[in-house]
Amino acid sequence: MSRALLVIDVQREYFEGALPIRHPVGHLDRILEAMDAAKKADIPTVVVRHHQPDADSPIFCRGSDMWQLHDEVESRPHDILIDKQLPGSFTNTPLDQFLKERGVDTVSISGYMTQMCCDTTARQAFHRGYQVEFLSDATGTLDVENKAGSVTAEQLHESILVAQQMFISDVIDQNTWLQRIADA
Repeated sequence: MSRALLVIDVQREYFEGALPIRHPVGHLDRILEAMDAAKKADIPTVVVRHHQPDADSPIFCRGSDMWQLHDEVESRPHDILIDKQLPGSFTNTPLDQFLKERGVDTVSISGYMTQMCCDTTARQAFHRGYQVEFLSDATGTLDVENKAGSVTAEQLHESILVAQQMFISDVIDQNTWLQRIADA
């Protein structure tokens, strides 16, 4: 098994901006620990950063303070930084080529938001033939309310994890992932 760690959209918008991630507790610490462990194990780390196509967007506006990566993610080593405009990290990006050039067959999903970019990227990876590990406590979300209804972060996170485990991903916690990379 040859894996890569994907660190999706760990940007300031989710900490200081309009979309504060609140569940699960400790999500950022586990993402950072995964990055450190990947570096130690020589696992390629892909950092993904989102921006809205509209230059006047109130969220994820390219070049704005809230668009920037979280300082702790920015300061850690990674193999490539990929910018994207849509939820899927494979769409109109060099991600697939990067993974194939390194013989990666398994992607490990971490980052934000569980139900949007993490879910979409996991599905895209599965459709491209990759094995997918979805890190349940190194992904995160927030309460959502819109015209369709409302859902708590806990409900949303759990629902996506259950759906991912049905067919697409191996949903595991970070300790299980850390043990897997130690055993590899």
